[in-house]
Amino acid sequence: MIINKNKITTQDELAEPAPMEQADERAKAKMKQLKGKTKRDVAEGLQNKRLAKDGEKLRKEGNRNLKAIRKATSL
Repeated sequence: MIINKNKITTQDELAEPAPMEQADERAKAKMKQLKGKTKRDVAEGLQNKRLAKDGEKLRKEGNRNLKAIRKATSL
């Protein structure tokens, strides 16, 4: 089989992120989500409403990031 080098398109030409970059973004978003959940759970145990609110906010931000990444990769 002969490959015609003129017909090859790269990820750069398609403006498509590399799979490794996508995995890194997903990992960061998941860590943000877990950190927020943990922070919220600890705050509830300490009965610290402000800290619980901050943790929930961080968890939701992680969820939004994960949804955006999934949506972008499914296109």
